[in-house]
Formats: sequence, C-alpha cells, structure tokens
Amino acid sequence: MDTAELPGSPRLAGIVTRAELQAAGFSDGRIRTLVSHGALTRLSSGVYARSDRCALVAGRLPSARGDRLLRLAAALAVVGSDAVASHQDAAFVHGLPLLDQPSPDFVSVSRPHGSAASNTARPGINLHIAALPSGQVAMLNGIPVTTAARTVVDLARTTSFRSGVVVADAALRGGLTSKPELAAVLASCDRWPGVQRARSVVSFADGRSESPFESISRVAFRDGGLPPPELQVWVGGEHGPIARVDFLWRTHRTVAEADGALKYSDPEQARRQLRRDAALRGAGFEVVHFSWGDLVASPEQVVAAIRTAFRRADLLRRAEVGRSA
Repeated sequence: MDTAELPGSPRLAGIVTRAELQAAGFSDGRIRTLVSHGALTRLSSGVYARSDRCALVAGRLPSARGDRLLRLAAALAVVGSDAVASHQDAAFVHGLPLLDQPSPDFVSVSRPHGSAASNTARPGINLHIAALPSGQVAMLNGIPVTTAARTVVDLARTTSFRSGVVVADAALRGGLTSKPELAAVLASCDRWPGVQRARSVVSFADGRSESPFESISRVAFRDGGLPPPELQVWVGGEHGPIARVDFLWRTHRTVAEADGALKYSDPEQARRQLRRDAALRGAGFEVVHFSWGDLVASPEQVVAAIRTAFRRADLLRRAEVGRSA
C-alpha cells in the first residue's frame, strides 16, 4: 500500500495518533488495513508509525536505542503537542551518560502548566508538569526535548548529587552547555524542589572530567574531605613532561589514576604504565591507582590510600630538605 496517502507528521518515524488519522479521513477499518498491510506499525494504544520510517530508525541506530526513541516519540504524541522529552530521556536524546539507567518500562516527558491536555498518568509514561520556556526546549532528530542545560538542572534537582555531577560534567565536556547557561536555567527555577542541590552540582561540575568514572571519583574525594585535585594535567621532571595524569595534588606531590576495566588488557600497555609510574616516582611523585570496583565498593579506602600517599610524599620532602640543609 502506498504510504504517500498517510498524513504527514514531523515526528520521528512519522508517528501519528488515531485521532490524527481520523481527522485526515481514515476510518478505524482503514487504519486496521494499513496495519495489516504493513504500511503502519502500531506502537501503543492509539499510536502508529509509518513502517518505512521505523525501518530507517532501526537501521541507523542500535536496536535498544531505536526502540526507546520510538517509544518516547509515541509517548509524546499521546501526551500532547506541547510535551517534550525530559529528565533521563532528555539525557538519552542528547547522548549524555547516566549513572543510573532509565527504567525500560517508563519514558519521561514534561508538559507545561495550564496545558489543555489531561494530566492523568498514562501507562509507561512518567509525566512531569513544569514550566517550559521556549529557550529551554529544542528539537533533536524529530524529538522535542529539554535543552542540555535544562536537562542537567532537572536531573541535578531530582537525582543524587553524584548522578547529577556525571551528567553535568559530560554536558560541559561535550560543549552541549556552559556554566552561564546552567546559571540561567537555575535562575528560572529558583524556588523549585531540589534547586539547592542543583546549584551545588553546577558549582562542582567540571568539563575536564573525561568520563563518569572520573566524575564520581571527584565526588568521592570531596565526600572524603580531600582537597580538590587538578584535572588532566601534564606532570614532569627535570627533563620535561612525563605523563598527563587524571588527578594531581600538586602541594602533596601525589597523582591518582582512575583505571578503566580495559586499560591494561594489552600487556604492552601495562608495561608502558609501569614505566610511566616509575618515571613519576623517580621525579618525586606518589602514584595511586584505583578501579571502578574499588571506588564503588570502598570509596573510603581509596581516599585513605591517597591520604597515605600525601603523608609519604610529605615525609620524603622533609627528608630531602633535611639532607640539603
């Protein structure tokens, strides 16, 4: 059946509702025929997508991502024309990492106060009612979505400090937002629940953190009472730079490295790391390595190891001063 007869839709995969199809002159029987002939794909009760466009979405994206985008677009069609993807699903659309993955059973959308549509909860949809200024809404791949700055603030308000920092760091690192843009969004929701935590997240966020692992490491350092480290800096000796390190406490001449699970799967890479550490120690630096498992299971032990390195470095420095006196 020719899909050209279907009503046009700006939504992802040409998603349309039964009401839109009926308004275009399609009876329920005709809709059932379009589905049975493969021209339309039923996504949920009363929501359909053009099958050819569904196939394009599936071909461009990994299946799980494509499926979620289709479910999200279907939810937005059901909720109303003024609804947008928000919170975890806005992060998903923007490609921002989440420390806690969204539920596979629900998608999150927001709609402004005073909408003509019903505020009744619908199966599979987390519906948020909140102001949506035009400057805080964007369109990405056919999905209306809160901007990256608004998404960061919404998640910082409604999730843990650590989860908020992961998203904020990533958005800054990717150039999707900036500290001034985040400050502007914070000013617009000055009295909203969780805004104090969101301010703390934005103040703490740093785009130099290169991964969620490094972001949660910084939170663990803060919670453990360590001074803030310098991030992603070159450390050198008498003959020039030795290495670019994840974290540096210059005063304590201590380096910490967040080791990913695959970092040393290559034996030659592991040998290079050993040579690098030896060079750093030869230049007078203490070096502490820790893994994701270490940080999640015992963040206090990671902090204690760094404090021990501080003490060793301080003792060595005093000994050197004594020898030179």
